[in-house]
Amino acid sequence: MHQASRDTALHLSSGLAALGPFRLITDGSELPIFAATTAPDVTSFTVFDVARGLRERGWLVPAYTFPADRTDLSVLRFVIRNGFSHDLASLLLDDLVRLLPCLQAQAAPVVEPQAGFHH
Repeated sequence: MHQASRDTALHLSSGLAALGPFRLITDGSELPIFAATTAPDVTSFTVFDVARGLRERGWLVPAYTFPADRTDLSVLRFVIRNGFSHDLASLLLDDLVRLLPCLQAQAAPVVEPQAGFHH
């Protein structure tokens, strides 16, 4: 059961990394949880824009800025729970692929960064 969740996390994290504008902080190989941020050359959107866009499509992928001493780092946090299958991970990746052109067309990030995690 736990191994299936880790396998799904690895599937999702590798798919996310392959999209290009994201950089993995962790990959889900130890625990079925991973974090990603935007690549340094991405200027039209932030993880907060991604979280908002995914939320509009029914996904809850929180974005937050790290606390003191790492406030320069904002991430998306993916938690792969029991029952979240490879098929669902693929659907999430498909929604990201559909979302990216809209985000990349923005002149600048739209959503303001937030301190801490907010739903």
